[in-house]
Amino acid sequence: MGKPRLGKGLQALITDMSTTGADEVQQIAVHLIVPNPYQPRRVFAEEELAELAASIRQHGLIQPVTVRPRSGRYELVVGERRLRAAKLAGLTEIPALVKEWSDQEAMEVALIENLQREDLNPMEEAAAFAQLQEHLGLTQEGLAERVGKSRPYVANTLRLLMLSPAIAELVSRGTISAGHARAILSAPVAKRDMLAQEMVAKGLTVREAERLAARAAESVSRETTKRPAKAKLPLAELREVERELRDALQTRVELKGSPERGTIVVTYHNSEELERLREWLLRAGG
Repeated sequence: MGKPRLGKGLQALITDMSTTGADEVQQIAVHLIVPNPYQPRRVFAEEELAELAASIRQHGLIQPVTVRPRSGRYELVVGERRLRAAKLAGLTEIPALVKEWSDQEAMEVALIENLQREDLNPMEEAAAFAQLQEHLGLTQEGLAERVGKSRPYVANTLRLLMLSPAIAELVSRGTISAGHARAILSAPVAKRDMLAQEMVAKGLTVREAERLAARAAESVSRETTKRPAKAKLPLAELREVERELRDALQTRVELKGSPERGTIVVTYHNSEELERLREWLLRAGG
C-alpha cells in the first residue's frame, strides 16, 4: 500500500487506506465507541462544542464519524468533536463509517486528520509530529514531506517539546505563542520559566521576547567567564576518592587519568554482582 500524503486530503487518505471488506455507515450506540489513543487534541473549546451540540439537536449528525472494530466495541478514529457534541446533544446512537484498519493506519489517519484541520494548538501539533515521526520511522525531512510542511517548520515545531510543563501549558492555553516559546528555548534552561513569567506579565511581543532571551543568554555567558576555575584535585585526594568508592561498592574501583579528567573503572565478577552494583547506582542516582 502506498504512503498517502497530507496534501491529498483526508477523504482521499481514507479511501487509499481501505482494505478488504465493504465499508458501510452504521448506526452505533455512543456507549460502544471508545476514545482514540492517538488523538493529539487535548483541548476542546466548551463554547464550540455547545454550539455544535445545538446544531446536532436541530439537524442531527450529518457527517458520520469514522471508527474501527475493537474487541466487541468500536475505536474512534475520526470525529472526536462530533462524538463529544453528540453526547452533549443527548444522542444515544450516531452514524459511523466502519473501517478495518491496522493500528498504524488508524494512528496515521487520526493524526493527519487533526493536522489537516489546522486547529490544533502548537503543543498538540508538536506531539502529533513526534508521534508520526516515531511510528513511521521518518527523518524530519521525510516528516515534512509527509505532512506538507517545510523542514524548518517541522523542526521548530518539534523543538517545542523541549519546553518545561509550565511553559508548555502557557503555549497550549494561548497565553504565549509558539514564537515566544522558540525565543524562550534560546535561553539557558535555568532561566526559561522566569523568562516566560516575565513575558506574560509585561505582555511582550515576540521580538521583545527574543531580545529578553538573548540578554539572559549573554548574562549567563558572562557569569561563566568570570567564574574562577575550580581548584584541581590533588592526586592524594584522588586516591582517597578511589578508596571511598571501593568501600561503598564493595568491589575493585580504579580511577584512571589525572585529577582534572579521567574514567572510573568498576570491576564485577558475575551477574549477581553486576545486578547489585546496578541497584546501588540507581538508588544513588535517584
